[in-house]
Amino acid sequence: MSRIEFFALTAIAAFAIAFGAPKAAAQINFYIGVAPDCPYGYYDYVPHNCAPDGYYGPEWFGGGVFIGAGPWFHGSNDFQGRVDNTLDPQYGCNGPFPKVGDKLAAQRRSPEQFKENEVRDGRGNIGEEIPGSKEKGEPPAYLSALATPVLCDLTESVCCDRAKLTIRDS
Repeated sequence: MSRIEFFALTAIAAFAIAFGAPKAAAQINFYIGVAPDCPYGYYDYVPHNCAPDGYYGPEWFGGGVFIGAGPWFHGSNDFQGRVDNTLDPQYGCNGPFPKVGDKLAAQRRSPEQFKENEVRDGRGNIGEEIPGSKEKGEPPAYLSALATPVLCDLTESVCCDRAKLTIRDS
C-alpha cells in the first residue's frame, strides 16, 4: 500500500467518523407542573404550600389575581414585594393554613391589618429588612415590647392573626 492510498483511506475514515456520527444534544428539561391553586397565594419555597390571607402585600396581586411566586413568578426582574413573615411557618407560624382549592373567605382581612416586615423578590430571595420590623429569630415587636412574660393563646387565631391574639400574664 502506497503512501497516497494510506492517506486517502485515512481521510475517508476521518470524514466518515466526523460527519457520520450522531450529534448528542445537551438539553435538560424540567417540568415544574401547575402553580398551586391557593386563595391568597402560596409560599415561594418548596413545597409551595398555601399562604394565609395577609401574608402578601397588595403589590403581589394584579386585578385581585396573585402574580405568582417561586417557579411560577410572573413579575418583573426588579420586583420587590412586601410580606408579613410572622404568617410564615419558617418563622414559627403553625396554622391553620388554607388548602389547595380553597376559595376566598367571604370577609377578608382589611388591608390596614397588613404588617409588612420583610421584602421578597418572588423567586425565594429575601430583600432588605423593613426598618422597625422584627429581626429574624427575634420575637415580633408587638411581643418583645411587653415588659412581663406572656403566653399567647392562638387557639382561636387564624394563622397567628394578631387581631385575635390574646396576651395574658403568665
